[in-house]
Amino acid sequence: MANERNDDPNLDDDLADETDGLRRELANLRAVLAERRDDMVAAASRGAQAVVTPVMENPGVVGSVFVLGGVIGFFIGLAVGQSDERSRHWYDRYR
Repeated sequence: MANERNDDPNLDDDLADETDGLRRELANLRAVLAERRDDMVAAASRGAQAVVTPVMENPGVVGSVFVLGGVIGFFIGLAVGQSDERSRHWYDRYR
């Protein structure tokens, strides 16, 4: 059966046509992906610029916001830590 398939010249032509079609489709997909990649890079660059510009213009405000966020996070962590009703000493758990 394998010999019958290899002896058919039409089958070789069909296989070559299908291979060429798949190569063209792959080339088209690569082009589309490259275009989308370029669009995504441009969008990311615009987004980064939208963040960087205010930070560069107002470094004091940004620093204050980070410090305030750190203080709030510290107090939230303290509150969560105090809400635990287990022993106050960490080593008591392992006795």
